[in-house]
Amino acid sequence: MSLVGEIDREIRMGVITVSDTRTKESDKGGRLVMDYVSGMNVEIKPEWYSIVKDDQQEIVDAVHELLDNGADAIITTGGTGIAPRDVTIEAVRPLFDKEIEGFGEIFRMLSFTEDIGSRSILSRAIAGSIGNAVVLSLPGSTGAVKLAMERLIVPELNHIVHELNK
Repeated sequence: MSLVGEIDREIRMGVITVSDTRTKESDKGGRLVMDYVSGMNVEIKPEWYSIVKDDQQEIVDAVHELLDNGADAIITTGGTGIAPRDVTIEAVRPLFDKEIEGFGEIFRMLSFTEDIGSRSILSRAIAGSIGNAVVLSLPGSTGAVKLAMERLIVPELNHIVHELNK
């Protein structure tokens, strides 16, 4: 796929699933992210896929570890709802240099029109940049991951990484 702003190197990506109950064997959302990028010019090292508890500090530490190891893109799944234990947004938003507001807006619009209707108001999906890297935080359901990957992330990831590394 040729995209505007296509970068001339492999994108180094990390995947973080936020859950108190998932294991690497039962984590469908994180595995689905990796399936979607498998055909792209993306490298996900085994150690760049992790599951952390719904705990702000654990999430922050996992993001910093990936950034310190050179990740260009980080996708988190889970912890984006409104339940008291959902703290992914509270963990990652303060780390952003710039928030990419359109990501969450379009994700919710697509969710509303194509998928879940008015329940989409409960999604707090967000994206933003930290230095030269992008962090995209998705709900943990496979439907949400599929929607975000197919309609937003796969088509735009090269362009986003290119823009952050001009």
